[in-house]
Amino acid sequence: MSKGLPEARTDTAMSELVPEPRPKPAVPMKPVSINSNLLGYIGIDTIIEQMRKKTMKTGFDFNIMVVGQSGLGKSTLVNTLFKSQVSRKASSWNREEKIPKTVEIKAIGHVIEEGGVKMKLTVIDTPGFGDQINNENCWEPIEKYINEQYEKFLKEEVNIARKKRIPDTRVHCCLYFISPTGHSLRPLDLEFMKHLSKVVNIIPVIAKADTMTLEEKSEFKQRVRKELEVNGIEFYPQKEFDEDLEDKTENDKIRQESMPFAVVGSDKEYQVNGKRVLGRKTPWGIIEVENLHHCEFALLRDFVIRTHLQDLKEVTHNIHYETYRAKRLNDNGGLPPGEGLLGTVLPPVPATPCPTAE
Repeated sequence: MSKGLPEARTDTAMSELVPEPRPKPAVPMKPVSINSNLLGYIGIDTIIEQMRKKTMKTGFDFNIMVVGQSGLGKSTLVNTLFKSQVSRKASSWNREEKIPKTVEIKAIGHVIEEGGVKMKLTVIDTPGFGDQINNENCWEPIEKYINEQYEKFLKEEVNIARKKRIPDTRVHCCLYFISPTGHSLRPLDLEFMKHLSKVVNIIPVIAKADTMTLEEKSEFKQRVRKELEVNGIEFYPQKEFDEDLEDKTENDKIRQESMPFAVVGSDKEYQVNGKRVLGRKTPWGIIEVENLHHCEFALLRDFVIRTHLQDLKEVTHNIHYETYRAKRLNDNGGLPPGEGLLGTVLPPVPATPCPTAE
């Protein structure tokens, strides 16, 4: 009997050394399309209608910035774009107002409603940009303003008791107005877009396109595209953000044919062939703003509002804001030592006493 004891101990020891086989993790099954086998209507397709109803109740924000020299028709174009008096000059403008000595930032908010959908539109104007003798670094106040809006959103986002709906003042779109010289971009144009294209969605537009012939306009558009490419300036829609082949095909056409949009703005109506149209009256006829044979305003409007408005907001949130957020968090908020991300002074961490050697 005693001879069998060591064997029993060996068996016990072996059982302790050999681990028990673990159950294999469950592998999720691939989703199987069962659409053809549905026995009746479920109602999955109503999710789109549910989202539409919720959006109509809450409304949404859209913040657009206009940048360019004085006299390029920025205010008029924005009024034409939204068919409302939404620009800074339309809201409060004094004819004796002087050109500011430095770049200023002025934001005007409006609530626009169409078809039961409410949009809180904010138009951010930048009077003074490019109007000085020395325009060195005149984009800095604009870049600072854009980053301040990201900072404001970030502070709200990291609050412990944050708001159910964080107010969104981030700039979703920047219309950059190019002077219709017909020659080439100015160094100021290139410097501005080079610095700001990394922090905001820039859409270049050629202002007052009716001052050029069709041939001049076509050549100038090609020249501008070439200069932007040579200088490595990415305008919206950026190539790397195309999500699929359909997006790439659609956006390639916009990038290669439409950009920069050559536009004419006007908030005055005229009678043409029995119809009331927005246009500019000249000695040789009326330039119709929404006529594609006359200018590309309709293309710009469709692009900004009817096809890419939501994407402008998403790229702002998912790309530009996330880039800013990641940098700020990596830099510990960029705040002085002893301060938290929200600017509140944190209590000092108590020092751990060192053990004394006996």
